[in-house]
Amino acid sequence: MQEITETFLSEMLTVLLRIITIFPLLLVITLYMGKRSIGEMPVFDFLIIITLASVTGADIADPSVSHAHTAWAIVIIGLFQRFVSRLSIRWRALGQKITFEPTMVIANGKFLPENMKKIRYSIDNVLGMLREKGNFHIGQVKQAIIESNGQLSVLSANSAGEDKDKGEELSFPLILDGVIDQKTLKECGITTDWLATVLRKKGIYRTEDVFFAAVDQQKKLYVTRQKEKEPETSPRH
Repeated sequence: MQEITETFLSEMLTVLLRIITIFPLLLVITLYMGKRSIGEMPVFDFLIIITLASVTGADIADPSVSHAHTAWAIVIIGLFQRFVSRLSIRWRALGQKITFEPTMVIANGKFLPENMKKIRYSIDNVLGMLREKGNFHIGQVKQAIIESNGQLSVLSANSAGEDKDKGEELSFPLILDGVIDQKTLKECGITTDWLATVLRKKGIYRTEDVFFAAVDQQKKLYVTRQKEKEPETSPRH
């Protein structure tokens, strides 16, 4: 019994000493790798952080793991990340190969459904990101791009030199992926007949053909079809 207790205490002391010694090393390596590894978090850097976490976790939790080997692995991972980062800066093609490409999700006030499906972003995801940017009216979004780090970049119509009507500061989602939001419809004082009439004027006869539709405070309807295509004039990435 005494031997088991001593072994247990020895292992706990080992874990404590490893925590005390490993975190300063992690801090030094992270600072060495630079702000890029913890700020924008591209895919490659994300994998580096995950690997560091796995190596460190195994070292702390399992006293049988060689502490020296863990420290050496952390140093090598840090050096490898720095090396690849420098190569990515020098050769842009390499940087593009090891991360996601920017993807346009909104063009001229309309969603691009195919692009959103490719990167697995839902309407609610993008709308939430727009609101975080202070954009509550999709009709006033000239372009919106999901960057390689998952952040949303937005070019508003007014920032592109176009006038912004004061009465069009908010828009309310009415149709999401072919389904009418009855609660929003009621709150906006809109009937299904009015909605159907406006859709017909746009050449749409089934709500299933609508990817997204929103109405502003002036009762102007903004519609994205299920097969909406990216404008030919939009920049390619």
